[in-house]
Amino acid sequence: MPTLLLTGFEPFHTHPANPSAQAAEALDGLTVGRARVVSALLPVEPHAAAATLRPLLDTHQPDAVLLTGLAAGRPHATVERVALNVMDFNIPDNAGQVYRDHPAHEDPGAPPAYLSTLPLRAVVDAWREAGIPGSISNTAGLYVCNFVLYYALDHLSHSGRAHVPCGFLHVPANAQVALAVPEDRPALPYLPQDEITRAVRVALEVVGRGL
Repeated sequence: MPTLLLTGFEPFHTHPANPSAQAAEALDGLTVGRARVVSALLPVEPHAAAATLRPLLDTHQPDAVLLTGLAAGRPHATVERVALNVMDFNIPDNAGQVYRDHPAHEDPGAPPAYLSTLPLRAVVDAWREAGIPGSISNTAGLYVCNFVLYYALDHLSHSGRAHVPCGFLHVPANAQVALAVPEDRPALPYLPQDEITRAVRVALEVVGRGL
């Protein structure tokens, strides 16, 4: 049976929860098309995230990869088009580090960017058919989400598996994240966790159909 690797992130910064982690945990073991979903959580720190992701890619040899993370402030789910070879953090990672103008891959010959290999438009179309607002995003930010997308695509490319569909899905805040915002800060748009999980599931079903 083909394997579809699904990752979420641990909580970070001031957020008490991470809806991407909750969706990944809820969907672990799901069958989509002929594929079985295998879920894992990644640390919000680039070196630890790479150390966690590498054996997942090498051991499971997934037939497709869907990475997910929280983009607090976005009103709906988005699939990312591109990962840049840059880390430029506005907030510390979970190790307390802030990278500025730092490459995601320090090899001077590393590509400046990788494009997602997921069927992005098909995912957005499927969301709309399911009554889920969503869109394609042209920036994954320059935080750890962008880093893991770049890392995964680079690792697959150098492992002779560039054909493996791989991309990133950003989810909005859920109620738990939105309620944690102090009253003197702008309110966050949010979706119920069940809707966030449904958006991830629909994306998985689109990817799984191609396996």
